[in-house]
Amino acid sequence: MKQNLKGKVKELILMNVQGEDRPGVTASLTAVLAEHSVDILDMGQATIHNDLGLGILFGLSEKAQSSPVLKDLLFKAYELGMNVKFTPIPIDHYNDWVDQQGKQRNILTLMARRMKGEHIAAVTKIISEQGLNIDLITRLSGRRPLGDDGDNMMSVIEFSLRGVPNDVKKLKEDFIAVSKETGVDIAFQEDNIFRRNRRLVCFDMDSTLIQTEVIDELARCAGVYDEVSAITESAMRGEIDFKQSFTKRVSLLKGLDVSVMKNIAENLPLTEGVERLFRTLKKYGYKTAILSGGFNYFGNYLKSKLDIDYVYANELEVKDGKLTGNYVGDIVDGAKKAEMLKFIAFKEDIHLEQVIAVGDGSNDLPMIQLAGLGIAFHAKPKVKATAQHAISENGLDTILYLIGFRDREIE
Repeated sequence: MKQNLKGKVKELILMNVQGEDRPGVTASLTAVLAEHSVDILDMGQATIHNDLGLGILFGLSEKAQSSPVLKDLLFKAYELGMNVKFTPIPIDHYNDWVDQQGKQRNILTLMARRMKGEHIAAVTKIISEQGLNIDLITRLSGRRPLGDDGDNMMSVIEFSLRGVPNDVKKLKEDFIAVSKETGVDIAFQEDNIFRRNRRLVCFDMDSTLIQTEVIDELARCAGVYDEVSAITESAMRGEIDFKQSFTKRVSLLKGLDVSVMKNIAENLPLTEGVERLFRTLKKYGYKTAILSGGFNYFGNYLKSKLDIDYVYANELEVKDGKLTGNYVGDIVDGAKKAEMLKFIAFKEDIHLEQVIAVGDGSNDLPMIQLAGLGIAFHAKPKVKATAQHAISENGLDTILYLIGFRDREIE
């Protein structure tokens, strides 16, 4: 319903204040407004490098006079050493502005090792072309010291956008192109209640939580690395059926002594940001799961190391201390991963929109597409093009920024 201010106020004024930030500025100015009993209709404040920008939109009743209010505000701003500007706002313009509050809102997260002007320029150009309006820009990352080489921390900026994109498909394609050209990760998601209330994060294991494919490491120990690696790559690209490729690769491991598994597990190379990510998720009560086409032995090792809640992976058959070349139970393929994601969500009484799924291969797509927030992490081109979001340049802890964490809440 359109809000009509006519008859309630006779004048709307936008006050913009700029100057050195220090305690008491906002309190002093609003105290003047309080003395004149004005209505505060909107306000916002931002500080960049101790420079304050404060805006207050206030309304004057039919009985009030604007001159005494503005005079007192000008005097107080002078005392504070602040610059102040007053802009009259037509009531019809205010009513039109109120009508826009029901429009869809989206969050765009921009993540880079070092933020450049070209990153902001490219992304905001796409935003403008899509007919979206930027309402708020927030820095999520910590302040970067001068002399930092760009590898020790992230630069993350979050844009709050209003409106519906003109062409969602082109929007995604343009963001992928910018990411590839400039080395920045871009995530675009609807700003709704689920976005601010994710509760379960499901991960692929190989080439996601760890920087290797465990079956390749087993194959190296068995002397069949070249054969297994070729099949692995083909399966991850979606060129051959996962179940078929899995059976074929496992058969090549026949006769391998199980003692090698312990050594491989203890030397698994964790992906950048994994420990920071899990430490934070656990601290804030998130449930976590490994849903992997790899093997239980290694998933359970990571479960213990990272305090993960659930592990679902494949079981290698062992007889007389050696691998038989067979597996036990059902193969955990793409469909099984999606099934297990739904099972865990149901068990934990979590809506699917509150679930995050992360993976790199084509067999991760079913769970990535099922989750409220699906992320292709350093993924194959087919997966990156199909998933809702992609992280291609930065560590796994980047996920924290997509769910709204700031550095000060993480460390």
